[in-house]
Amino acid sequence: MSSENGKTALVVSAHSADFVWRCGGAIALYAERDYRVLVVCLSFGERGESGKLWKQGNMTLQEVKDARQEEAAAAAETLGGEPIFFDLGDYPMRVDEDAINRLVDLYREHRPEFVLTHSLEDPYNFDHPLAAKVAQEARVIAQAHGHNPEQGAIGAPGVFLFEPHQPEQCNWKPQVFLDITTVFEKKQKAFEAMAAQEHLWDYYTRVALQRGVQAKRNSGKDIKYAEAYQRIFPLVTESFQ
Repeated sequence: MSSENGKTALVVSAHSADFVWRCGGAIALYAERDYRVLVVCLSFGERGESGKLWKQGNMTLQEVKDARQEEAAAAAETLGGEPIFFDLGDYPMRVDEDAINRLVDLYREHRPEFVLTHSLEDPYNFDHPLAAKVAQEARVIAQAHGHNPEQGAIGAPGVFLFEPHQPEQCNWKPQVFLDITTVFEKKQKAFEAMAAQEHLWDYYTRVALQRGVQAKRNSGKDIKYAEAYQRIFPLVTESFQ
């Protein structure tokens, strides 16, 4: 699939549901703007984030993976993103050189305008900062002219860290508010696809409302729902407006 405007965005999600809660609005918003939004799920979250499925009893690891993949694919389709599953495992997640090079190839092939991924710290989930590290490492390698020079090095796409579950504990600060009011219904519909984590539906609705209030206060615009992000790199601009 390709977009008419030729632009791409890249999401690097540790588990198959993370992208839904944390940046589902951004995916839907940019898909509507005719971006091709690639959603890399490093794992299915089959061990650590599928408790509802395991509690059913008589489940195998592969059955849980299959269920999580089906949920994530449905959620991505609702949002307008394209899921790419690496199946690296979780709790613990381990990322080898082949997986990093696969991600580098995605950077080189699609040349994203921006990247969305996890916070740099998370004492509650070690897979999340690992995903952020991998997303950044692959970006740096993709910028190296000596790495597979026939591909051509990429530029410098901005990297935005989406909101962790407990931001105060993760040294994460909201620096960018994205108005997702017009696409929030799509995000809610994507929530419903993630049946294995139904307990998070209301929580992330409340987060979107809270960030919407803060976005409105900081802009004066009529915003009801928002997502918040932290930047890694400076903003380069020709105007303050």
